[in-house]
Amino acid sequence: MRTLTNQPTLLKLGGKRHREDLEAGECLCTHCPAKCCKYFALPIDTPTDWEDFEFIEWFLLHDRATVFTEKGDWYLLVYTRCKHLRDDNLCAIYDQRPRVCRDYSTVDCEYEDDWVYDQYFETSEQVVEYAEAVLGPRGGRGLRSPKP
Repeated sequence: MRTLTNQPTLLKLGGKRHREDLEAGECLCTHCPAKCCKYFALPIDTPTDWEDFEFIEWFLLHDRATVFTEKGDWYLLVYTRCKHLRDDNLCAIYDQRPRVCRDYSTVDCEYEDDWVYDQYFETSEQVVEYAEAVLGPRGGRGLRSPKP
């Protein structure tokens, strides 16, 4: 029977190489599904009124757009693949890549991230429901008629 006790801990993350098991000088990107090249997230203002929530509702009417919160900050996340990402998940323009890509480091990248957010909105209906819970009904009228 073959044992894996002398093998690197490749199975710690479901078959992925663990960051700590890389050889000196080995690039983490060669083992990654290129999460960072398949979406972008931009900070947005924290919504405080119905007008703000209507903008978020509009964002979520678009395909592959979501909104999430993390540590009190709000973000628009758009799932879209970089046009220079090769089939092997490496960059086709690595030597000429934009500054945002050059500044990105594998030290704190999302390679091992489970993608858990404080709040995650995928549909406009979810945002409206959340806004109603926080602000009350749109237009200020409740579901009940006023008391006589």
